[in-house]
Amino acid sequence: MPVAKKIKLDKMVKQICTHSGSFHADESLAVYMLRLLPTYKDANVCRSRNPEDWAASDIVVDVGAQYDGVKFFDHHQREFTGTFSDKYHTKLSSAGLVYKHFGKDIIQQILDGKASTNDLDILYEKVYKNFIEALDANDNGISQYDLKGTSIKSKFNEKNVTIPGIISGFNPRWNEDNSNETFDKNFQKASNFIGEIFVDLVKGYGLSWLPAKSLVKEAVEKRMDVDLSGKIVVFEQFCPWKEHLYEIEKELSIEGQIQFVLFTDSSNTWRISTVPVSSGSFEFRKGLPEPLRGLRDDVLSEKSGVPGCIFIHTAGFIGGAKTKDAVLQLARMSL
Repeated sequence: MPVAKKIKLDKMVKQICTHSGSFHADESLAVYMLRLLPTYKDANVCRSRNPEDWAASDIVVDVGAQYDGVKFFDHHQREFTGTFSDKYHTKLSSAGLVYKHFGKDIIQQILDGKASTNDLDILYEKVYKNFIEALDANDNGISQYDLKGTSIKSKFNEKNVTIPGIISGFNPRWNEDNSNETFDKNFQKASNFIGEIFVDLVKGYGLSWLPAKSLVKEAVEKRMDVDLSGKIVVFEQFCPWKEHLYEIEKELSIEGQIQFVLFTDSSNTWRISTVPVSSGSFEFRKGLPEPLRGLRDDVLSEKSGVPGCIFIHTAGFIGGAKTKDAVLQLARMSL
């Protein structure tokens, strides 16, 4: 990614402009996202606070105190209150602004144009909600928690392991070379770092998470073939299932009915998982039998009467066995 302070004479080459000096996660990602588009693939990146450089550039992000959705994508002006959509309340940063206007095209570029219109709509929302919004909030000083006058004492400091914290660390140290050239070089490193994370995230959702939905739906529709209770689902291969399961239950008007999910793991043994009350919750709809929790191998097999058991977690949310029949027996026993 060429980074330069001076305006290119060759006007056939597009130019992206952002501010000079210290940089942050939002414009680091905004610039990278723009350069994923064919229009800006070979663009020069100018880092400047000079209005003449803004005027000479094709697109200006995170500087200029203007937002028009065409050339200027800044969020620092007092009157700006834009959000991703009416569903969100988080004020956009330059990353959110670029993503809002170009996100679908960017996703298509990452996925080689293979996303359907419906899939693209799903991914556009998913990536914003699970990645971009947090960067918007961080850059705008918005807390993740609605404290309402109360205070929460952190058990540890996570500043240097968050993406904005890591990006901040790319800035030159106060007691080393602080020339514009050093800032520009380090900005390039930071932009590549957060950009590669973003691309991997989009690929993960587009090439792994989204295709898993059809597998989950097929397994849910076949649940009565597994057990007449309709409360046990079997995956012949593991796939990301939790978020899809809740959505499919809602689509089929069977919300809250599925209690256990059975699947193979990387070692070709079988797992039995409880279904959380909600995605990300540690509370499950129904747990594995309490008397069997924490037991392993032969002891577990003997007490349960199920041959080939491997373990049941002490918290009762997951277990393992050598065969599909064994985990199915554990699931039926739990019901």
